[in-house]
Amino acid sequence: MKTLRFEPLQESHIPAILEIEKAANSAPWSERSFKNELDHKHGVFLVGILQGNVVAYGGVWMVVDEAHVTTIAVAEEQRRQGIGQRLMIELMEKAKKAGMVCSTLEVRASNEAAIKMYEKFGYIVTAIRRGYYPDNKEDAVVMWLYQLENWEPPRS
Repeated sequence: MKTLRFEPLQESHIPAILEIEKAANSAPWSERSFKNELDHKHGVFLVGILQGNVVAYGGVWMVVDEAHVTTIAVAEEQRRQGIGQRLMIELMEKAKKAGMVCSTLEVRASNEAAIKMYEKFGYIVTAIRRGYYPDNKEDAVVMWLYQLENWEPPRS
């Protein structure tokens, strides 16, 4: 895992991201959605590169003092190796440095692994959005992380 690095999204990353997105998300983002992240002036979008290949991506929009995690995904063959956690740390550190004081996200109610990871980061469940996901009307769990300015990454 020593070769894992994170870098800002570039247009050349998008084809690989789209492949991961199709496998990871039953309501995938479009190519246009990812292209919109290239110059989003209030966003940070990072790509995880492992041995020269795109294996993960994630983004945060910074609105006033809130970091909204928009998406995060790891290639199926690379899951459960800590890549998602390392990506979240990178995103939260960038949001913290930008002066954000809290963070929020929505996650599918069935995605227990992601919910557990977010809880490890200090997020708490604050609401349920009924029928949020358009593909199957699954509920979204709304989670918040308060006091981001004092946040420290979890210890593995």
